Amino acid sequence: MKVVLSIAGSDSGGGAGIQADIKSAQYHGVFMTTAITAVTAQNTKGVSGICVLEPSFVKEQINSVLSDFKVASIKIGMLGSKKLVLEIEKAIKNLDIPIILDPVSISRAGSKLIDEEAVNSLKDLFKYSYLITPNKYEAKLFFDVSCIEDIKKLQKPQANILFKNMIESQDKTVDVLLTKDGEIKEFESSKANELNTHGTGCSYSSSIASLIAKNYSLEDAIKVSKDYIYNAIKNAPNLGAGNGPINHSLNDL
Repeated sequence: MKVVLSIAGSDSGGGAGIQADIKSAQYHGVFMTTAITAVTAQNTKGVSGICVLEPSFVKEQINSVLSDFKVASIKIGMLGSKKLVLEIEKAIKNLDIPIILDPVSISRAGSKLIDEEAVNSLKDLFKYSYLITPNKYEAKLFFDVSCIEDIKKLQKPQANILFKNMIESQDKTVDVLLTKDGEIKEFESSKANELNTHGTGCSYSSSIASLIAKNYSLEDAIKVSKDYIYNAIKNAPNLGAGNGPINHSLNDL
């Protein structure tokens, strides 16, 4: 069984963060280890509190996992502070392990999640990443990209970049991959017009990380993961009063 390490925050509502990562990994048949960066008090209606862990202890979690497990890929989610980003950099900079970085900085609704110092330091992790997965707001923040034409103007990036929901209509969504070699590839799926989309970004990146660990090509990992997320939204269990979680197991309900 392949092992993946997720470095991310905990969601008490169980739909996003570490919880979503573990469930996605379980579905794909890999073993998920974790380094928790923060503990949140949240549900489907929002976040009411957050307790950030000491950066040195986050690094200790990472080192503990890496010293014992043969980790095949790493997924990095929300980090939250410059100090934490710097500790993560120390822990990963000499690793020869593919890193999938979800640069969590702005929510799907457009709300800023980290401060400017953290944004600038997060850019320093790009050069260690195999794949970066920004949403449309983060695409603008980090790469000044708002459309495919903007992507075509970019030079060869430090890492592969998957721009999520770069094209979106009432019935379809298209993610655009810019490879390190400068190639552009599109991944289209039907749009699941459902309320239950909490944790889709976390689940998508951890799904890709799981499949990369299983030696899938990058394109195949994205295709399978995009299809997985679509079906997980379509089969969501309608839990909670707000933006509910997806169905990670894809069990019939």
